Amino acid sequence: MDHRRIGWAFVAVQAALLVALFLTPSTDHWGARDLSRTLGAMLFWAGAALAVTAALGLGRSLTATPVPRATAELQTSGLYRWVRHPIYTAVLTMCVGMTLSRRSWLAVVLTVALVAFFVAKSTWEERRLSERFAGYRDYAARTGRFLPRLRRRTV
Repeated sequence: MDHRRIGWAFVAVQAALLVALFLTPSTDHWGARDLSRTLGAMLFWAGAALAVTAALGLGRSLTATPVPRATAELQTSGLYRWVRHPIYTAVLTMCVGMTLSRRSWLAVVLTVALVAFFVAKSTWEERRLSERFAGYRDYAARTGRFLPRLRRRTV
C-alpha cells in the first residue's frame, strides 16, 4: 500500500474515533458535575485555540494526512519550537475536555485509544518527515513529541 493510502487510512480511523467520542452520551459515572463540565469546557476551547494556532503556523505545509506535501517546509518555530505535533496535542486536549464534560468511562476509554492512535500515527508520520527533511532527526532529538521537553539548567 502506498503512503498516500496509508495516510488517508489514518485520517479515517482518527475521524471514527473522534466521532465516537463526540457521540458518547454524558453520564454520572463520577461526581463533581459542575466542576467537570467547567474544566472540560476550558480544556476543549484551549485545545481548539491551540489547534488553530498550530495550523496557522504550518501555513502552506498543512495537510489533512500525515504525508508531507512535496512543497512543504520543515516548521521549527512558533509552537513547533516546543513540540513536534502541536495539532495532535491540541486534539488530545480537546478530547480530555470532552471526556471531563461527558463524565463517562466510555469517553475515557476512547480518549486513551486516541492517545495510542496519535502515538502510532506520529511515529509513522515521522518516518516520512525524516525521509523528506534532512534536519528532521536533529529537530526530533531536541523537541518533544506532544509536550515540551523538560530541560535541565546547568549553573
